[in-house]
Amino acid sequence: MNTFKFKGNQSDFYIELKAKVQEYFKNNNKTITGNSYLYFKAILLVSSFLACYILLLTVSMHWSLALLLCTLAGIATAGIGFNIMHDGSHGSFSKNKTWNKAASLTLNALGCSSYFWSVKHVVVHHTYTNIGGHDDDIENEPFLRLCETQEKQKMHAFQQFYFVLVYGLLYIAWIFYLDFVKYFSRKIGIKENLEISASRHVGFWATKILYTLFFVVLPIYAVGIVPFLIGYSCYMFVVGVLISIVFQLAHCVEDMAFDHSVPENHTDWATHQMNTTCNFSTKSKIVTFFTGGLNFQIEHHLFPKISHVHYPALSKIVKEVSAKYKIKYHEQPTLFAAVKSHYKFLKMMGNQ
Repeated sequence: MNTFKFKGNQSDFYIELKAKVQEYFKNNNKTITGNSYLYFKAILLVSSFLACYILLLTVSMHWSLALLLCTLAGIATAGIGFNIMHDGSHGSFSKNKTWNKAASLTLNALGCSSYFWSVKHVVVHHTYTNIGGHDDDIENEPFLRLCETQEKQKMHAFQQFYFVLVYGLLYIAWIFYLDFVKYFSRKIGIKENLEISASRHVGFWATKILYTLFFVVLPIYAVGIVPFLIGYSCYMFVVGVLISIVFQLAHCVEDMAFDHSVPENHTDWATHQMNTTCNFSTKSKIVTFFTGGLNFQIEHHLFPKISHVHYPALSKIVKEVSAKYKIKYHEQPTLFAAVKSHYKFLKMMGNQ
């Protein structure tokens, strides 16, 4: 498969935008990485997850309370991914490379390969956003059709109704199936023949073995097989829905561009990001807190190496410059509006 050829990042729009963003950090004497607010969130989220995990394995409780803790553990897990792992994988969690590496490795602690995630998300998705056959984030075939280049199945006519079920299964599929597909095929989206070093081989298998030990074997020993299956299913479903819906609301909604051809000279990369990315619920401090600023997806795609704690301030600059160059700034005002738009998008793609 041929790759898209962008004109580069140096459009007049992006040159001016970068200059204004640099001026913002200089004038306000701020660093582009995380701050005490982010570190507070990191401690809170990790502590919350560990508290749920320990209580579930050591305290005898009513099944309803156990399911509540499984749900809270799922919310905390998604929050760790959004706030800690995500910034760490982009090198924006801290000025210290070791802390960034530690933040990205929280994904391994939760069962997935941070290396494959980095290739899938940081390299492939951020370069080829919404490009069929290139962006692995929109490859959910055969269950969902998210791009016109993907083959339409009869079941896709109903995907707007069953998408939550698919999303609920994605996290467990990621851990026990999708990572292994990447490992043995050495392919992620447009990236083929991935080189896996000896240390990454060891890290991959250590991740899977230790996860199985602490998240499957030990819980079964502590609470029994039936309670484990019920609680684990609840936990995995919550994580799957949360991480899937947050990322999909940023790109798979109405009015987003999906490229279906490979021109010799495509639009510049920054304009492409503006055309394929949408913000949502940016006025909600709760949504911003929990999603790690991923509701400011435009700012994240334009400046992925800047920590999400700065996105609310940067959004004002991006709006100003994009308006000057007559580039549309896509935004859904509320979380409900974004979910509704995603529903309509799925319905359109399933019946197109």
